[in-house]
Amino acid sequence: MADAGFNNEIPPPGRRDWIALLSAILGAFMAILDIQIINSSLKDIQGALSATIEEGSWISTSYLVAEIIIIPLAAWLTTIFSPRRFAITISTIFVIASLLCSMAWNLESMIVFRALQGLAGGALIPFAFTLILTKLPPAQRPKGMAMFAITATFAPSIGPTIGGWLTENFGWEYIFYINIFPGILMAAGLMYGLDKAKPRWDLLRQGDYIGIATMAIGLGCLQVFLEEGHREDWFESRLITTLAIIAFISLCSFVIVQLTRDDPLVNLRLLKDRNFLLGSLANIGLGVGLYGTVFVLPVYLAQIQGYNALQIGQVIMWMGIPQLLIIPLVPILMRFIDARLICATGFFLFAFASFFSGRLNLDFAGDQFIAIQIFRAFGQPMVLVPMSILATAMIAPSQAGSASSLYNILRNLGGAIGIAALATILDSRAKYYFDFLREHITPGNAAFEQRMHLLTAQLGDPQAALQLLNNQVHQQAAIMAYNDAFHLIAIMLGFSMVFVLMCRALPKEEPEPAASTAEPAPS
Repeated sequence: MADAGFNNEIPPPGRRDWIALLSAILGAFMAILDIQIINSSLKDIQGALSATIEEGSWISTSYLVAEIIIIPLAAWLTTIFSPRRFAITISTIFVIASLLCSMAWNLESMIVFRALQGLAGGALIPFAFTLILTKLPPAQRPKGMAMFAITATFAPSIGPTIGGWLTENFGWEYIFYINIFPGILMAAGLMYGLDKAKPRWDLLRQGDYIGIATMAIGLGCLQVFLEEGHREDWFESRLITTLAIIAFISLCSFVIVQLTRDDPLVNLRLLKDRNFLLGSLANIGLGVGLYGTVFVLPVYLAQIQGYNALQIGQVIMWMGIPQLLIIPLVPILMRFIDARLICATGFFLFAFASFFSGRLNLDFAGDQFIAIQIFRAFGQPMVLVPMSILATAMIAPSQAGSASSLYNILRNLGGAIGIAALATILDSRAKYYFDFLREHITPGNAAFEQRMHLLTAQLGDPQAALQLLNNQVHQQAAIMAYNDAFHLIAIMLGFSMVFVLMCRALPKEEPEPAASTAEPAPS
């Protein structure tokens, strides 16, 4: 396997190959966009469906659970159906599910339709990644990874902006309507660009059904555990504790099954490759950074600064739009500079922006975030493109499906774990800081007496002044907790930077394609 990444015979892509690649990347973009686009409109959807905040959270959770289950199955299903038939099927399901979401009549129907949308969208992500590895020779993969980077970094950045704008101007239904035209375009492009091939129904008899069951149960329970744990006070809840136990047992069983089978659902042995292991670990930290930032920043702007969905989107937009100018430059840089150094620099910029975000105060709002967002916009493309190449360079095309599944699912899990940890930190640290600050608000404290005197003079009521002071202390405690959350993101990104620097360097000059010992990629 050591040389498989460089010595495989992959012919230069033709027009149909590029159309198929662009269509698959469009699908991955829409799938990731739909994770974030709904967040800024969740209150409106909850109101329309008469759902509480806790119930409404399942609108997002159902999508994420379905997505994380289907990602490891995508490679197997692609082989059974054939790439062309599978791609067209999931594209069609994605469009239909989007339409059904816009017509949901109650919470239950919305959860079912979002789960269906997550199944289709989740399959589109590894499918696009796999096509890059199987359709592009090593010399052209940076171009493909640069386009894929738009799905992983640009889509989460503009999701809240688009969702907020559509909801404010047209209604929440339009966040699902916008999937229709790109979905049709995607299906048409995949139909044209991919070759017809016969399905391999015989593989259904040889399926790793124990692996499928343990994977689906384990990942599904883990995702619900991470999404709902904070709301249910973690292990204080019997449901959350049960989910944690089931997830642990199922995933341990899945690992054992995969390592003992000759034809596993997901080839975990790929993690023996140094670069793939280190790249996957770095990808977990990237997931924390990507999804954690898009989680913490909007909540801070809404809770502390009182921003509405559209205003929040305008702030986050500064992280997204500059990336469109930077991403095309990264493959060019990789011709002259070590991919590890580019990637480490990107992680440093991303971590620096996150650490600097941890200097919040009441005057730190949208305008102050613009420079920080631009730093993030420079850092993220410099991370994703070279890191994807570093991680997959030594992977044979025949293992592209397993590599894609592992690589993408670890980033999603990193995001889920990061959001769960950040939500817990925001809650627990806010309580800690409130108790700490309250100890200093006592009669006899000069600052307290002066503040109370000023507020009483303004409000004319000592009780109202005390209540206002209590609210201000809560607010200050929350700001300090947000600072801790941003610092955690920076620390995780710092670890990822170290992992990247530990990777082996790529060859400076790639040899001409020679006879391949790897299996040819399915067309």
